[in-house]
Amino acid sequence: QVQLTESGGRLVQAGGSLRLSCVASGRSFSTYRMGWFRQAPGQERESVALIRGDGSSTYYADSVKGRFTISRDNAKNTVYLQMNSLKPEDTAVYYCAQVLPNSWTSPVVRSWGQGTQVTVSS
Repeated sequence: QVQLTESGGRLVQAGGSLRLSCVASGRSFSTYRMGWFRQAPGQERESVALIRGDGSSTYYADSVKGRFTISRDNAKNTVYLQMNSLKPEDTAVYYCAQVLPNSWTSPVVRSWGQGTQVTVSS
């Protein structure tokens, strides 16, 4: 099972930017579809952005479309989430995940990272 380690979460003011990183173990990273999810207090975990193994296709939740960008560097076994124009409602624990290539809208997760806290102050 792939091990995932996120970093980059912190407190940021509304309107600011943040980049999250997730490093994966293993030699087959370029074959994995990867995703970022988030969970706010009292809410269910939701998919934020997904990216195909070769980086050629991406998917975004409507709530982040135009503000967040998912990317990857397969040479570094790393996936990124660039978050711009942050809003207080983006406050959540953000999780990196390896997902099955079954569905963009209802991804099945194979492995989770431990999560990184993002807090956006108003």
